[in-house]
Amino acid sequence: MNDNWDESPLYLFDRSFVEKMDLSVGRNGHYWPPESFGEDLFAVLGDRRPDSRWLIVGPERSGSTFHKDPNATSAWNAVVKGSKYWIMFPTSPSQPPPPGVFVSEDQSEVTSPLSIAEWLLGFHAEARKTPGCCEGICNEGEVLHVPSGWWHLVVNLKPSIAITQNFVPKAHLTNVLDFLKNKSDQVSGFKKDVRNPYELFVQKMQEQHPNLLEKALAELNKAQAGRKRKWNELVNGVLEDDNHTEAFSFGFCDGADEDVP
Repeated sequence: MNDNWDESPLYLFDRSFVEKMDLSVGRNGHYWPPESFGEDLFAVLGDRRPDSRWLIVGPERSGSTFHKDPNATSAWNAVVKGSKYWIMFPTSPSQPPPPGVFVSEDQSEVTSPLSIAEWLLGFHAEARKTPGCCEGICNEGEVLHVPSGWWHLVVNLKPSIAITQNFVPKAHLTNVLDFLKNKSDQVSGFKKDVRNPYELFVQKMQEQHPNLLEKALAELNKAQAGRKRKWNELVNGVLEDDNHTEAFSFGFCDGADEDVP
């Protein structure tokens, strides 16, 4: 770390640090998730939940290019040592990805053909003018919240150590259910014996939080009906009402990409 001058230094993520270091997680343990983020609904899965927490270590200039957190989860990131620069963007059907970022139609592939340094030199000024752009520096002892679906890029300003954890808050339960059900080819982090993460999550939520599940499924069905209606409008080529026929317009809407606070 001290002698590395690579433009894109190695950035280490250890998803098994709790087990390797024999740490206990919880209010009476070695560390616990910040209570301000509320309940993590993936906790209903117990030891069958997807990978969710990492110890992250990297030198100055290392970091992560633009991405969204896996499985439509939210995240928190706590800086134990050093400092990190963050730039983030909300996602909505009407807003394109950040400048310099290209996404496939189904959002399964994200391409940013530049290193972090090149992106900052080429697109940083433009990105700062983009609606919804948030940026800042997190120093030692500070915690940052990444809402579900937000694009973000991170670069270490100093040699840094951080702990991060993905979670499912009540406010974004519908987004996670939608992702697990309708983007199963993009679901990640589950053990191989979990063959259908969506069905497993629904089963456990039904056992422990039936009211929350019922509300979220109703919202999901409503969103799917809206997408089906838009598709039918596209195929038919016109929008008709009781009195007249008019030219149509359309957009592709993904429930996981709604505006988030």
